[in-house]
Amino acid sequence: MIGDDGYPYGIPLSHWYCEEEGKIYFHGAKEGHKIDSIAKCDKVSFCVYDKGYKKEGDWALNIKSVVIFGRIRLVTDTEKAKEICTNICRKFTDDEEYIQKELNNALSRVQCLELIPEHMTGKLVNES
Repeated sequence: MIGDDGYPYGIPLSHWYCEEEGKIYFHGAKEGHKIDSIAKCDKVSFCVYDKGYKKEGDWALNIKSVVIFGRIRLVTDTEKAKEICTNICRKFTDDEEYIQKELNNALSRVQCLELIPEHMTGKLVNES
């Protein structure tokens, strides 16, 4: 994102990729610097990488990463927000009772975001 005074603004976010739609979804607070930045400019980039792996007998870490450039918008549909939050929660737990409790307690305070990719690039880096 572009933050105050034109400075880049990046923060770590939990995400859910909806393969059927080809979109990436996030959740967070309804107010704050992130929301203010999006209101000023909807162009964003998002970077994600895996935990990496080492080849047997090698010290070097191999990491795959992807950078996505696109436009982001606020999700205003409550049912879509519920779907997004449910799928993000399922990345961390399969306890459906817990997920429902969290949705009941927090969904009204959550702002979901939709990233529509325009360009994507990725690579495998060997740290040796």
